Amino acid sequence: MIDARTIAETRRAVADARRSGQTIGFVPTMGALHEGHGRLIGECRSACDFVVVSIFVNPTQFGPNEDFTRYPRTPEEDRRRCLDAGASLIFAPSVETMYPTGAVATTIDVPGLVERLEGASRPGHFRGVATVVMKLFQIVQPDMAHFGEKDYQQLAVIRRMAADLNLPLTIRGVPTHREADGLAMSSRNRYLNTDERQAATVLPRALRNACEAVQRGERSGDRVRQILRETVESEQLAHLDYVDVVADGTVEPVTFLEPGRPAVALIAARIGPARLIDNAPLPTIAEANGCS
Repeated sequence: MIDARTIAETRRAVADARRSGQTIGFVPTMGALHEGHGRLIGECRSACDFVVVSIFVNPTQFGPNEDFTRYPRTPEEDRRRCLDAGASLIFAPSVETMYPTGAVATTIDVPGLVERLEGASRPGHFRGVATVVMKLFQIVQPDMAHFGEKDYQQLAVIRRMAADLNLPLTIRGVPTHREADGLAMSSRNRYLNTDERQAATVLPRALRNACEAVQRGERSGDRVRQILRETVESEQLAHLDYVDVVADGTVEPVTFLEPGRPAVALIAARIGPARLIDNAPLPTIAEANGCS
C-alpha cells in the first residue's frame, strides 16, 4: 500500500495503475475510520483494481462553532484499516496541500439540494463538501467513487454535482453499517460516554418505529414525522435538530406516501457532545417487509 502526502505522488501512482490497465476506485474520508469505512473500501475493492482512500479533515465544511479542532484523528489505526480492507493508496494531504493560499476563490454550490435539513442547520457545509470532493476527484480521477448512504443528503449532492458537470465517473452508495444495537457507525460516536451511547440508540429506534407504522398502513408524511419526533423526544439526553420524510434522491418533503414513489425518513439530533444523523428508506405500499 502506498502512502502519499502530495498531489504529485498521488497522480503518479494513479497514472501508473491506469497505464497497466487497472480501474481506479476512490473512497473519500475524514479519517477516524471504523468498520463502516472498511466496508466502503471493501466494496470499492470488489469493483475496482486500484483503490485510493483519501484521509483529510476538510476545514471548509465545518462551521465556526463546530468540531473541526477536536474531530478525532487516528492516523495509525486508519492506516491499518485501509491495509486490511485492501486499499492500494492512502492520500493524506495537509490543509496547506489542499488549500495552498489558505482558501479557494472557486467554490461549488448545488442549488435545490442544500437549502434544507443539513444545509439549513449547517450553512455553507455543502459548499465545502462539494468543493473539496471536486478537488479530490480532479486529483484522483477515479472511474468509480463510493460514499456511505448514512450521509443521505451528501450523497444526493455529490450525485447531482457529478451529473450536472458531466464527470466521467460512477458514484455508488453503500448501505449504512450499524452496530449490533442498530446505531449507525460514525466517527463522532467516539464522543459519547456510556449513558450517551445508550441514549443514541433512540435514532435507529425512531426510524424502526416509522418504518413499522408504514408497514401497518400509515400513509401520511406528517404522521410519520410525528412518530419520528415523539420517539426521539422521549429520550431525555437527545436534543432534536430535525426529522423529515423526503422523496428518495431529493430533499423534497413527502405529504402522502404513494405506491412506486420511494421515500426516506431522516433524523438529526445532538446527544452530549455529538451531533448524529441517520436515515432509513421507508417500505413502499407493495412491500411486505422493509424494516431492519
